[in-house]
Amino acid sequence: MSQEERFVDIELKLVHTEDLVESLNQMVYQQSRRIDQLEAMVHQLAEHIRNNAPSGPGLINDRPPHY
Repeated sequence: MSQEERFVDIELKLVHTEDLVESLNQMVYQQSRRIDQLEAMVHQLAEHIRNNAPSGPGLINDRPPHY
């Protein structure tokens, strides 16, 4: 294999590697945005549960009516 062929082979591998890195960067960016959205949803759900939780004695510890 000549030196020129080796350089061409290396350049092709470099181009493929750059494409792969760009693709992975885009995927990481999209996942980061989705994680931010999901964290916001969890925060909203936690607030909703806190605001709508029954107050007073804990209903979890109440005995069922047949006792």
